[in-house]
Amino acid sequence: WQTNTIAVCCSRIYKKNHDVTKTWKGKTEQLLRVNNHDFTMRPAFGGPAIPVGVDVQVESLDSISEVDMDFTMTLYLRHYWKDERLSFPSTTNKSMTFDGRLVKKIWVPDVFFVHSKRSFIHDTTKDNIMLRVFPDGHVLYSMRITVTQMCNMDFSRFPLDSQMCSLELESYAYTDEELMLYWKKGNESLETDEKISLSQFLIQKFHTTSRLAFYSSTGWYNRLYINFTLRRHIFFFLLQTYFPATLMVILSWVSFWIDRRAVPARVSLGITTVLTMSTIITAVNASMPRVSYIKAVDIYLWVSFVFVFLSVLEYAAVNYLTTVQERKERKLREMFPCTCGIPHSKTMMLDENCSESDVNSLAGYTRNQMVAEEEKQQKMVAHLAMGNECHSPRKRGLKGHMGLCIIRNSHAIDKYSRLIFPGTYIFFNLIYWSVFS
Repeated sequence: WQTNTIAVCCSRIYKKNHDVTKTWKGKTEQLLRVNNHDFTMRPAFGGPAIPVGVDVQVESLDSISEVDMDFTMTLYLRHYWKDERLSFPSTTNKSMTFDGRLVKKIWVPDVFFVHSKRSFIHDTTKDNIMLRVFPDGHVLYSMRITVTQMCNMDFSRFPLDSQMCSLELESYAYTDEELMLYWKKGNESLETDEKISLSQFLIQKFHTTSRLAFYSSTGWYNRLYINFTLRRHIFFFLLQTYFPATLMVILSWVSFWIDRRAVPARVSLGITTVLTMSTIITAVNASMPRVSYIKAVDIYLWVSFVFVFLSVLEYAAVNYLTTVQERKERKLREMFPCTCGIPHSKTMMLDENCSESDVNSLAGYTRNQMVAEEEKQQKMVAHLAMGNECHSPRKRGLKGHMGLCIIRNSHAIDKYSRLIFPGTYIFFNLIYWSVFS
């Protein structure tokens, strides 16, 4: 019973719809008089330029490649023009719609994509082409196209950059004196899907422009532009590049708090941070084109690499000065093997870590405990005075003595590095983000 009801309803609808194929005994080509005209020539051949309106609906922005400097876009491209040769008699003034088979028999604009690398018309399940002809000869020609277009990108501010790309349309054979391309509805000729999104970019703006393009061999042509501006999302690069690089720099500062005599610990820490920074720099450059200018991310990574490398050099300087100082003290011990009656616990004056209290503690010894030879005593007192001068807080403000203390006391280099390295790196970050953000 349900099947019979559906069949009756469908038969009624079928009777109400007027089928031209039943009333017209000829072929469609005869209705449009395709065989009576030469469609190899444009409409109004030899006369003024034929206006061809264009509008575009962007279906998707598929991908953007920094390495190849191109983007891929899928869109509906529509052309509007009038060809009186296709006019036909009609009592209802309704248009007739055809597929791609009729397109091969009539004249259509030869619009192509300038600077495109690859493009194709979708053909599943049939060619995605629609031709709609009105009784007065107006024609609507629509295609679904995917095109890969070149986009000249500037990576000087990468990854804090914004890119502007454009899709360019132009007639290949007809100059502006024969075919006039224009946007059908002005700025409203471009429609975009609200669901268009990209993983690394934020689409800020779509707009249309047009201008004339000149070729020295053929002349002037109308060219239409679909311009769109993209701003890169920074959060991905903060997690994958900036944050790890900053952590490696901070990790390299840990060696300033490690004892300078722990050579394996400080050397291994420095080498690890240097190699890790090299890996980060290599990974970033592998996903980027080999441009001949410096990018913003290169500045940050290489400055971070320099900080890590300087921390390794800092320990090399500390270790070298410590070795030199110990060698000098060893020579002094060889020259004065006798402690002159002074207990071993009071010989801290020969070590580079001696303080004022260690030096002053010798005041408790009587003259009978000292050596009788005046020459040795004078040399010993001179050495003690030198240690006292280096560590006395009353004389640290003098510039001449300050430089001497830093050289002779390798601990001072680590102390100053704990302040200079973080302060300089924070100052660099303030300048970097204020300039490129």
